[in-house]
Amino acid sequence: MIQHNKIGNTQTPLLFADIGNTRVHIYNGQEVIHLSHKEAIAEYADKKLHYITVKHQLKSRLLSLKNWTDISEQIYLNGAYSTMGIDRRALCLSYKDGVFISAGSAITVDVVENGNYKGGFLLLGIRAYLNAYASISPALKSELNIDIKLSTLPQTTKDGISYGIIASIKSVIKNMLIEQHQSDKKIYISGGDGEFLSSFFENAHFDETLIFRGMRNALKEQTC
Repeated sequence: MIQHNKIGNTQTPLLFADIGNTRVHIYNGQEVIHLSHKEAIAEYADKKLHYITVKHQLKSRLLSLKNWTDISEQIYLNGAYSTMGIDRRALCLSYKDGVFISAGSAITVDVVENGNYKGGFLLLGIRAYLNAYASISPALKSELNIDIKLSTLPQTTKDGISYGIIASIKSVIKNMLIEQHQSDKKIYISGGDGEFLSSFFENAHFDETLIFRGMRNALKEQTC
């Protein structure tokens, strides 16, 4: 099920930013805006904004922005390991219970129960899978068939690659849920490929505001 949620209804919504390695994702209370680092700083430098970032090379520049506040230290996820990415932590804070998938350059899969982090794993992102096939042979260089059906065996190279990628991702996640006795858990999906991947899972909920919901929840916990 695809859902695009608002996470706040105040008259002057607080701006949140998730600063990745290549893009900045800003939530203004109505929509998520995707910008380059340069564009985001130019357009929002004078706006009050709370952010998290995995772009360590940009930290000194971000600290010079007086209206921007790094809230990384407030993104606390009980049970998380020390090197867990701040964006994954924020995603896992969006709801107290569920399986949380971020489908971007890498695909991360994490499980949370009653607000406690239970563990997770990483898979290659779809683009990385495609690049891996291309590195084997020029004959395997292909784009993904976004209309691929897992109910029918492929009869072309493009479909065979697409089937192999999606079926393997789905299988690993499904097997984890079954083996961990969590097949009834709701699956929350975000990321650039999240809407596409969500169509292959029952009980899946795509929402591009999940990380921002987690950031807001973390701030609320700090004020309680």
